[in-house]
Order: sequence, then C-alpha cells, then structure tokens
Amino acid sequence: MNKVNYSKELDKIMDALKKEGRTPTLLLQCCCAPCSSACLERLRECFKVTVFYYNPNISERAEYEKRKAEEKRLIEAYNRQVDEQDFAGMHSTAAANRIEILDCDYDGQAYEEAVKGYESCPEGGDRCTRCFALRLGKTAETAKENGFDYFSTTLTISPLKNADKLNAIGQEMQERYGVAFLPSDFKKKDGYKRSIELSKEFDLYRQNYCGCKYSKGESFHKENVTEL
Repeated sequence: MNKVNYSKELDKIMDALKKEGRTPTLLLQCCCAPCSSACLERLRECFKVTVFYYNPNISERAEYEKRKAEEKRLIEAYNRQVDEQDFAGMHSTAAANRIEILDCDYDGQAYEEAVKGYESCPEGGDRCTRCFALRLGKTAETAKENGFDYFSTTLTISPLKNADKLNAIGQEMQERYGVAFLPSDFKKKDGYKRSIELSKEFDLYRQNYCGCKYSKGESFHKENVTEL
C-alpha cells in the first residue's frame, strides 16, 4: 500500500481552488502562534481562515491564556499586512485574506476525561491519539454547526507529530460530522523551518513542550538528564 503524501494532496486542492477562483471557508484548529504562523501564511492565500483555538490539553490556565494571546497577536499582525497590502518578505501575496478567530474558553476537564487510563503512555502514543481525536472532533463538530466548507489542524507542522495519524483522525471526523477535512503535512516544504523564521520575526513566545502536564514532565526530565 502506497504512503499518502498529504502535502501534495493539499497542494492539489489549493491549485484547483486558484484555477476555479473560489475561496472556501476553513476552520483551522491552532495549537499555538509559532506552529500556526507558517500554516496561516500559506492557507490565507486560498481560504477564508478562521482560527479555532481549542486546546483543553494545556495543563494550566495561565499557559493557555498566554498562548492564546500570542495567537491573537499574530493574527492581528497578519491582518494588518492584508489591510495595508504590505507583504514584504512574506510568502503571501495580494490574494491573501484576513483571518478570523473563534475563541474557546479553557476546558482542561475535557482533556482529563479523554485521556483517563492513558496517563502513563509515552509521548506520541495512545494518550496523544486520544487528545488529537478530542481536538479534531470538536473542530469538525463546530465547523458543521457553523457552515464551514473545511476543517483542519496545524498540528502536522510539528516534527514530533505523526501526520499519517492526524490525517486518519481528520478523515474519521469528516465521515462522522459530514464536513470536509483538509489534508496536510505542514512540516513538508520547509514548513517547520518557516515557522521558526516567522516566530523570530514576530518575536513569538515559544514553549518547549506540547501543552499537557505529561509532555511538560517529559520535557523537564529530558532537560535535567541533559544537564547531569
């Protein structure tokens, strides 16, 4: 069985949209400003993107609010570029669309319930799979309720996230909720590298763990081992 190149699948969809002159709506689950930076820069060319900030996995409310504030600051900066037609040094062009945000309140309990019994799983294992399903499921449900054409996630930009697994979950939620999932592997085509460049350009707050207390604990442990 041939491995699907989700990056090329996204390219095909975007190329087709450009030829058709159509600009569909996209509800994009974003985990943080650094990861979403390169994704938004690219997607706003072909979609009317609404960022869906749904991340109940983040372990502390203060951290959640800090990351959300940075996401909003990035969106404001991108929208200024569109309003002022200032794209110097950016990949986007005059075709870029403004970006909206659909805010969510902190709901750590939803995450705890989703991963109950999987707390001891290693990073990248079944606990993470359940977390992905929680966030993508909520995104698909919200996209359906609000009439979006597509839904997707920025999570595939991370070198530590399994794009095959994320796209499989997205397709499962597409079937469950009846709204189209936009495939991606944003780390490809130097996407992750671009996110680092943009993070420096916009001076974005970057964290060294995914968000949950388990990933935070693993990151802390690795740092301590390295220092020994």
